[in-house]
Amino acid sequence: MAKSYLVLEDGSVFEGEPFGYRASATGEVVFSTGMSGYQESLTDPSFRGQILVMTYPLIGNYGINDDFCQSGCIHARGLVVREYCREPSPMYGGRTLDDFLKCNRIPGISGVDTRDLVIKIRTMGTLKGAITEDRDGIDGLVKELKRMPAPSESNLVAEVTCSCIQEHDFGKDVRVGLLDCGEKNGILRDLSQRFDVTVFPYDTPADVISGSKVKGVLLSNGPGDPSHPAILKTTARTVADLSAEMPLFGICFGSQIVGIAMGGKTYKMKFGHRGTNQPVKYDGRVYITSQNHGFAVDENSLEGKDMVVDQTNVNDGTVEGLRHRDLPIFTSQYHPEASPGPWDTSFLFDRFVKVIREGHL
Repeated sequence: MAKSYLVLEDGSVFEGEPFGYRASATGEVVFSTGMSGYQESLTDPSFRGQILVMTYPLIGNYGINDDFCQSGCIHARGLVVREYCREPSPMYGGRTLDDFLKCNRIPGISGVDTRDLVIKIRTMGTLKGAITEDRDGIDGLVKELKRMPAPSESNLVAEVTCSCIQEHDFGKDVRVGLLDCGEKNGILRDLSQRFDVTVFPYDTPADVISGSKVKGVLLSNGPGDPSHPAILKTTARTVADLSAEMPLFGICFGSQIVGIAMGGKTYKMKFGHRGTNQPVKYDGRVYITSQNHGFAVDENSLEGKDMVVDQTNVNDGTVEGLRHRDLPIFTSQYHPEASPGPWDTSFLFDRFVKVIREGHL
């Protein structure tokens, strides 16, 4: 039986069996705690540059359905599971996870003790890693991983953003902009129920967006470090310039960009939040949210600024949402379009409608 190995930069080696595309891959090893949603996670552009570990022990037990993809391809560089189900339920139809990975040229490894792996990541923090079938090359691979820069040191947003401005007409009476830092299809879906939408590449200048006559802008999710120099020079500057002109709504990476544009700072979390079960306290209630981020806004950096933290994570107290004291600007660090309830926080899109129509929070 063929063997595959997950190798970490600290020299740890996890043995398993290959499935999906037979190839090697390197990336930042992160884990997601959702019992399902592996198709949505794999196709989420926010996973660009990362090897995804699923903590739920059985993965692949329902088929892949293209209707649930969040983009046109898999963005994760590899998939690690405890047990891969070779005979999925026909509940959703579609193809197997194995076939999905093969078609996207993404390697998977099954049979890994994911509980032990996740304990290591939670203890040591996110680690660089590689999937390989070359047992003899592991020592050299460890040295390579130690030298390899973290994927977030690259401008990953430039790899996933749209290449040109796109206009979508849905027969609505208001048009908004979507600044694409790696947006999920779910965001465009929820916007389309309320607005006509113009999608802009992440580096679009503010005057181009203002000249398009949109009434507000949603800043999307995306991969990597929001304080990357290329992001500070483009997206963050655009948001700062637009802040006094029109309502803004930031989701995930977009929330971090708003924080930076309004004078705050971000930091890399020890292992991030990824999954469909993160509790967030907002306006006296706790909501269960879907999340995928490895960076967060530093609450202390907002002291003396006009941004107020109005949502926090119940588990660790990290920032989960911001609002401006005076301007029609608000954010959510989690994904309201992916509410696991399934509609828990989709009201934030209705709030965006209200803010655009009334001009204030």
